[in-house]
Amino acid sequence: MIHAPPLPPADELARGVRSGHRATLARAITLIESRKPAHRAIAEQLLQEILPDTGKGARVGITGVPGVGKSTTIDALGTYLLEQGHRVAVLAVDPSSSRTGGSILGDKTRMARLSMDRRAFVRPSPAAGTLGGVAARTRETLLLCEAAGYDVVLVETVGVGQSETAVADMTDTFLVLMLPGAGDELQGIKKGIIEIADIVAINKADGANLPRAKAAAAEYRAALHVLGAREPHWSTPVLTYSGLTGAGIDELWAQVLLHGERGRAAGAFAAKRSAQQVKWMWTLFDDRLRERIRGDASLRADVPAIERAVAEGTLAPTLGASKIAARLGL
Repeated sequence: MIHAPPLPPADELARGVRSGHRATLARAITLIESRKPAHRAIAEQLLQEILPDTGKGARVGITGVPGVGKSTTIDALGTYLLEQGHRVAVLAVDPSSSRTGGSILGDKTRMARLSMDRRAFVRPSPAAGTLGGVAARTRETLLLCEAAGYDVVLVETVGVGQSETAVADMTDTFLVLMLPGAGDELQGIKKGIIEIADIVAINKADGANLPRAKAAAAEYRAALHVLGAREPHWSTPVLTYSGLTGAGIDELWAQVLLHGERGRAAGAFAAKRSAQQVKWMWTLFDDRLRERIRGDASLRADVPAIERAVAEGTLAPTLGASKIAARLGL
C-alpha cells in the first residue's frame, strides 16, 4: 500500500504559499478541501498564518446565462490583466457537480491562454453536496491565492440558483454577463440577480451581433433605472464587449476599478469586506452543525424519522427543528 507523505506544518506551508510556489499552493488548497479532522486543524492554522498577507487583491465574481461565454470572457479578461502586469487566479463554484461529478472549469481548453501562462492560476472548486460548503472552501482558496501574490482573483459561478449570492458574498465586484437579444432574457432572468449586479455586460458585441448587443444594453439600462441604485455611491453600468475579439475588455476592467475606488471613497468597501468575514464565519459554523449531525450515530438514526414526520405533515417544521437542536444540546 502506498502511503501519502506526511503534511508539513502550517508555518512551512505558509512560507511556500507566500513564496508563490505553485505546487505548495495547490497542496494547500487540497488540504483546506479535506474533511479529515487532522487536516482541518492544520488548515485552520495555515489560514491564520497567511491572514496578514490577504485582502490586498481585487476580488471579482462573474456569472451569466448559459452560453454567454463566461470562460471565453475570463480568458480574454485574464490575458488583458496579465498584459497589464497583474497576476491572475481563476476559481470556480460548481454546485451542479454534486450530481454530475464534473466541474465547469474541467475543460481548460476554453481558457487556452490563461491555462498556459505561468502568471495565472486556474483552479476548479470541487462540489461537496451543499452550496455553502463549496462557497466556504472557495473563499479559503481565494485567501490562499492572495497570499501567494495573485492580485486579481476571478470567481466564476455557473449562473443558476443560489450560487450567485454565495459568490457575491465573497467578492468586491459582481459582474453579470448577458447575451444580445435582451427581450427574451429580460423575461427569464431573476430580478434578484440584477439587484446584486455591480456591472452588467453584454457579450458577443461584434459583427452582425453589434446592433442587437447595443439594443440589449439599452433595455437593461431601462430595467436598472426602474429598480433604482442599490448603493448611494454606485449606479450599475451596462456595457457591451466581445470576449472573442477582446473589444471592450479594457472598459470592463476600468469599470471594475472605478467600482472599487468609489466604494473605498464612500467607506463601503471596508464595511463590505468586514461583513463578508462575519458571514463566512457563520457559514462555516452552520456547516459544522450539519457535520455533527452526519457524524453522530444517534443523530443519524433520529433525523430521518423527524424529516419523514415533517414531510408527512404530522410534525410542524418548527418543532422538528427544536427536536434536532435538543439532540445537539442546544
